[in-house]
Amino acid sequence: MNQREEFPSLYGISDREAEELCQDLRHRVVDVVSQTGGHLASNLGVVELTVALHRVYDTGRDRLVFDVGHQCYVHKMLTGRNGRMETLRALGGIAGFPKPSESKHDACISGHASTAVSTALGMAIARTRQQEDYRVVALLGDGSLTGGLAYEGLSMAGQREEPMVVILNDNGMSIDASMGGVAQHLARQRLKPQYLQAKEIYRKIMLATPPGRALYRFLHKVKEGIKASMLPGGMFENMGFRYMGPVDGHDVKGLTRILRYAAAVDGPVLLHVKTTKGKGYGPAERTPDTFHGTGPFQVEDGALLKGSICAITAAMTGGTGLAGFAEQFPKRFFDVGIAEGHAVTMAAGMAKQGLIPVFAVYSTFLQRGYDMLIHDVAIDKLHVVFCVDRAGLVGDDGETHHGLFDAAFLNTIPGITVLCPASLDELSAMLRRAIYELSGPVAVRYPRGGENHYSGDHSQDPACVLQEGSDLTLVSFGTLTGSILQTAQRLRREGISAQVVKLNQITPLPKEAVLRSLKETGRLLVAQECAEPGSPGEGLLAAAAAAGIPLKRAALCSCGDGFVPHGTVPQLRERCGLDLESLYQKAREVATYGSEKTSGCPAH
Repeated sequence: MNQREEFPSLYGISDREAEELCQDLRHRVVDVVSQTGGHLASNLGVVELTVALHRVYDTGRDRLVFDVGHQCYVHKMLTGRNGRMETLRALGGIAGFPKPSESKHDACISGHASTAVSTALGMAIARTRQQEDYRVVALLGDGSLTGGLAYEGLSMAGQREEPMVVILNDNGMSIDASMGGVAQHLARQRLKPQYLQAKEIYRKIMLATPPGRALYRFLHKVKEGIKASMLPGGMFENMGFRYMGPVDGHDVKGLTRILRYAAAVDGPVLLHVKTTKGKGYGPAERTPDTFHGTGPFQVEDGALLKGSICAITAAMTGGTGLAGFAEQFPKRFFDVGIAEGHAVTMAAGMAKQGLIPVFAVYSTFLQRGYDMLIHDVAIDKLHVVFCVDRAGLVGDDGETHHGLFDAAFLNTIPGITVLCPASLDELSAMLRRAIYELSGPVAVRYPRGGENHYSGDHSQDPACVLQEGSDLTLVSFGTLTGSILQTAQRLRREGISAQVVKLNQITPLPKEAVLRSLKETGRLLVAQECAEPGSPGEGLLAAAAAAGIPLKRAALCSCGDGFVPHGTVPQLRERCGLDLESLYQKAREVATYGSEKTSGCPAH
C-alpha cells in the first residue's frame, strides 16, 4: 500500500490481515516521526491496541477518549489522515494530539494527563440520559495514574455502573508486583470467553435460591482472597469495575477478542494491557525516554539529525569556544564578522527553513541584536538558540564588556526561554535541551570562569530547592549558586534555617517555587550577578506582592542600577556586595530583622 493512501475499514479484516496491518503502521509511524519529530515510543507501543480498538469500535460514533493524547498517531492514520501525516505538528497541518475540529473520530481535545476517565464517564452519562446507542472507551496510560483526577473519575465510574471500558495501558510503571507463572496462567484463563460465559451462568444459577446464595457468598470470599494474593486488579474491582487482565498488548488477535467481550459487558470494565514503549523499533525500545518526544532522526540508527545544527559567531570564534566546531564542521560554521544584528537575522532565515542555528555571542555584544531578536525571531516564534557567553561580571575588560543587562532585555522578548546553568554539567544538559527539546527562541546564559563551588545538575526543572529551611528564602541562579549555598551553611551554624531556591531559568520566571517558600519564611534575599532594574529579583518581589504575600524583610543583592568599572571578578563582587562575606551579612540581617535571633549573634 502506498503510504499516502488511506487505510480501509477494519471491521471485516482477518486476524492475519490485522497483524500485517500492524507492521505497516509501525513502519509508517517511524517514517513519519523521523521526518517531523514527535512522540515516537508511545505511539509504537499502542499499534496493536489501536488496531484492535478500530476492529471493535466505530470511532465516528463510538467515543474513544485518549488520556494526554500523544499516542494518537496510529488512530489518525486509520481515520482518514494518513496522507497528511507528513504535516504532523506543522502550521496548518495535522495536530500532535486529538482535535475534534480535525476529524469527527477525535472525541475531544486531549492534551492534559489524568482526564480521560472523567471525560468518558460524562459521555456515558449523556448517552444514558439521552437514550442514545453508542459505546464509550477511555485509553489511560499508567503514567496518568499519578494524577489524582484519574482516581476521582475511576471512583465515580465504578459507583455509577455506566457501561464503559477503561483500558489501562501499562508500559512500565510498577502497578503490581511481578507475576509468577501460576498467576499468569490464572490470568489467561480468566480472560477466555468460555470462562467468562460460564462464570455468568454459574452466578445466575447460584443466586436463584437461598442456599445457593449463601454458598455463593462463601465461595466468593474464598475466591477473592486467593485472587487478591495472586492477581492484580483488586483496587479496581473494589471501585466497582470488572477487572480483566493483564493481557499482551501486542497480540492484536487476543486484544480484539477480549475487547469485543469487554464492550458487551453491562457495566464498567477495566482492561489491563501490558505494552512495550517503542515496540518494534530497536533504538526506541532501548531508550524509550529519548524517543518519547524527539526531533527528526535517522531511521537506520535512531541518531538525531544533528546535521541540521549550524553554529554562528560574530568574529569571536576562539572567544566563544567554536574553534573546534569550525575545524570539524566547516560547512556548518559561519563567522559573520562584527555584525551581530546580521547574525540574528540570518539565524532567523535559517530557522525559518528548517535548520537549527546556534549563535554564540558575548552578552554585551548581543545588545546590538535586540531589534532583530524581536522583529525577525520572536514574532515568528523561530527556534534560534543563543549561547550568551560572558553573562555577569567579566573582570578587567570593564563596563563595556560586563554582561549585566541581558537578564533584563531578554525578559522583554515574547516567547523566549532563558536558561541559567550553574555548572559545566548543567551547561551541557541545558544546551542539549535548548537544541532538541524546546521550541521558539532560547537563550542559554553562562559566565566567564569556573563553577564557584557548585557542580551539581538540576537542569530539568525550571527551579529547584537545594536546601530546606524555614527562617528565610535565599534565591540565586548561575554561578552565585555556590556562594548562596555556602551562605546558607554558615547561617545554619548561627541557628538560622535558610531555604535555598535555585532558578534554572529566569524567563519565563518560575515564581511558584519561590512563592511557596515565602509563604513559610516571609523573608527573601535574591543574589543576582546582573543589573537590578528589570532583574529576576524585581520580578519575584512583584510576584510576591501580586500574590498578597507580606514580606517581613527583603533584599536584592545585584550589580546595582549603573555601570561597574574594571577590576578582578572577586574585587567587583565585593564592590557590588556579591562576595561571600557580604551575602552572609545581608542574609543574616534579613533573617534576624525584627526577630529575637538578633540578640546573641556574634558580630562579623
